[in-house]
Amino acid sequence: MRSNKTAAYYTLGCKLNFAESSTIARDLESLGFGKVGFDQPADLYVINTCSVTDNADKKCRNIVRKALNNNPDGYVVVVGCYAQLKPEEIANIQGVDLVLGAKEKFNISNFIEELDKKEQAEIHRDKIRNTNEFVASWSAGGRTRSFLKVQDGCDYFCSFCTIPIARGKSRSAEISDIVKNAKTIVEEGIHEIVITGVNIGDFKNKKGEDFFQLIQQLEKVEGIARYRISSIEPNLLSEEIIDFVAGSEKFMPHFHIPLQSGSDELLKSMRRKYDTTLYESRVAYIKKAMPHSCIGVDVIVGYPGETEEEFQKTYDFLLGMDVSYLHVFTYSERNNTLAKRMDGIVPIAERKLRSKKLRILSLKKQRQFYQSHIDTDQVVLFEEKQDEGMIEGYTENYIRVVCQYDEALVNKVVPVELKKINGDGLMDVVITSKCLSD
Repeated sequence: MRSNKTAAYYTLGCKLNFAESSTIARDLESLGFGKVGFDQPADLYVINTCSVTDNADKKCRNIVRKALNNNPDGYVVVVGCYAQLKPEEIANIQGVDLVLGAKEKFNISNFIEELDKKEQAEIHRDKIRNTNEFVASWSAGGRTRSFLKVQDGCDYFCSFCTIPIARGKSRSAEISDIVKNAKTIVEEGIHEIVITGVNIGDFKNKKGEDFFQLIQQLEKVEGIARYRISSIEPNLLSEEIIDFVAGSEKFMPHFHIPLQSGSDELLKSMRRKYDTTLYESRVAYIKKAMPHSCIGVDVIVGYPGETEEEFQKTYDFLLGMDVSYLHVFTYSERNNTLAKRMDGIVPIAERKLRSKKLRILSLKKQRQFYQSHIDTDQVVLFEEKQDEGMIEGYTENYIRVVCQYDEALVNKVVPVELKKINGDGLMDVVITSKCLSD
């Protein structure tokens, strides 16, 4: 057991990474590493990386530099998808001491017996593709929300994506273990769980249990006010799941459904497992069952072969769709992907222009969604964070609200009335009655 040692953490990328960073932190805390903020001097810095975000190398260098500015003698460990894909690239970053792959990151204690700075970073990374190992994870730190990992890896091999290489094949936890972790989260006083993974709709464990069975069991866990389903593929979002959410008291009317392109030709090139007709039918089914529901969309611009005409198909498709916001990704080339070898490269400047157009569309969609709920009664789970005397939270259907800070509101489920959209794009509210949760 170590004592008087501190560790700081920096996480890039998805909700799944945040869940896994928290698991690594808990393991190190059990060894006596006190957790401190990344902007503070620490004995150990753990950087959890992402392969999806652009300029991974540049971002990683900047974060390493920040760590060493806080403590030049700090021991720097880099883990995550970028570490699995390009360990040598990371090892060459000045100041990095240790690079751990996808499996090794969960055994970090085996590699940090001594925290002495190294002239050259060590690399410990095995191939991940055929692993059957699933490491349970869930995030903590904020009292309001937790990201609960239920699935890892992916078998889809979309043409633009490196995740199957970085995380391996699809594998899932047993439902009984997930329920146990959910109960642990309840004991932390957390009221909202976000169910996360790489491809959660593909949830299927060794017992043959599927995603629909999972959410049915999670519904029964006492003490959790809210569940949100993170990103789920449209071909895996069944009407059965939608109907369940519509009738649930705990699963929120909020879906995030990747589209990537509104062009069937490009969807086929991307090796996606649906077309625009199926996608449109899923959105329509959700809105019929839950007219007030929030639907977020992932979309990629500048993919090889995306002519102006194909981009316009995407823009028009989204313009006519009853969705609430967009997450816009500007395509960037990835090694070991089919898309990198394709013709029809879109100039960088054009990619950025198209991205800007869709981000403007997203703001319009979100504002339209917010406006449609003005003067309605909603229920908000308020966050812990205070900002300039104000406190923020989210409605069940993911409208971000703000009101005057009151400590009694923190981590409470509260009835409110939505009044107006303020200058920051948030919804001003008034409290209409006492809290519904303690």
